Amino acid sequence: MSKTVIPPGYHPALGLYDTQKAIGQIKHIFQEKLCGALHLKRVTAPLFVDPKTGLNDDLSGVERPVSFDVPALAADAQVVHSLAKWKRMALAQYDFHIGNGLVTDMNAIRRDEEMDNLHSIYVDQWDWEKVIAPEQRTRAYLEQTVQKIVDAICGTLDELKWQFPALEKIRLCREVTFITAQELEDRYPDYTAKQRENAFAQQYKTGFIIGIGGALASGRPHDGRAPDYDDWTLNGDLLFWDETLSCAVELSSMGIRVDPSALRHQLAQAGCENRAELAFHKMLLEGKLPLTIGGGIGQSRLCMLLLGKAHVGEVQVSLWDEQTRKICAQAGVQLL
Repeated sequence: MSKTVIPPGYHPALGLYDTQKAIGQIKHIFQEKLCGALHLKRVTAPLFVDPKTGLNDDLSGVERPVSFDVPALAADAQVVHSLAKWKRMALAQYDFHIGNGLVTDMNAIRRDEEMDNLHSIYVDQWDWEKVIAPEQRTRAYLEQTVQKIVDAICGTLDELKWQFPALEKIRLCREVTFITAQELEDRYPDYTAKQRENAFAQQYKTGFIIGIGGALASGRPHDGRAPDYDDWTLNGDLLFWDETLSCAVELSSMGIRVDPSALRHQLAQAGCENRAELAFHKMLLEGKLPLTIGGGIGQSRLCMLLLGKAHVGEVQVSLWDEQTRKICAQAGVQLL
């Protein structure tokens, strides 16, 4: 059964061809602003990795990667789920110094994704990572970085409106409200995690939930996170209130990455101590990888938000079930 719901009376602000033009503008403008704000350089990234390296991201731990055999190598490969670990390895290999980082286009297939207005089995995002100093592993530095990203997003919208006056009614809040996952649970103890996010985002418009992955007072985490890239005390999700869909949209999952101490602790919490023997984890535990902050920023979701779109299929090409196609067609929503 399709989970797609098109809001009553929805009409896209831009037609098909202007939408395609605007998508190109968003991807160009935002990447420039992001690179300027965070001192990033664009690099080329892999579409697949060797599973034996431990570089692939297992997300919340239940998603199955797309795997295939490579006869020429007599080995298997996995399509990336994200580049969280690869980026940190690349920063070390490319000899990036403190205060500088990289950004790349990440394209992935998440075969087990539940599809709705915001979710697709095809994932496209800007994956970025930056080298930091030990004294920058703080909540204050995390919040400063989040605000710079929000400024880049809002600045992109400003430029877009100048080129496409039909987008004038779209509004975003530049001021970020920060809250911990525990504070959010305490505020809405009877809500699900998604209900908490919606209530929070509706009130503050732009918010960041800190501390995702570890168990809260309820005994459950706000959301799942792999134990071997984000520090669960210094990470979070960036949310915007989407007026078109009347819900919170998670635009970025990001955070300060684990140091050796945090990695050992989180592997133990997750019952994954065996990962310490993988190549990536060994390098990290031996202090051979830089301290970093990083994350992913959804390209399709940013396009949806800035263009006021109701379905992710309006800004990316993917596969959809027949019922979703029928619902969109009846509402006059053209899927790419």
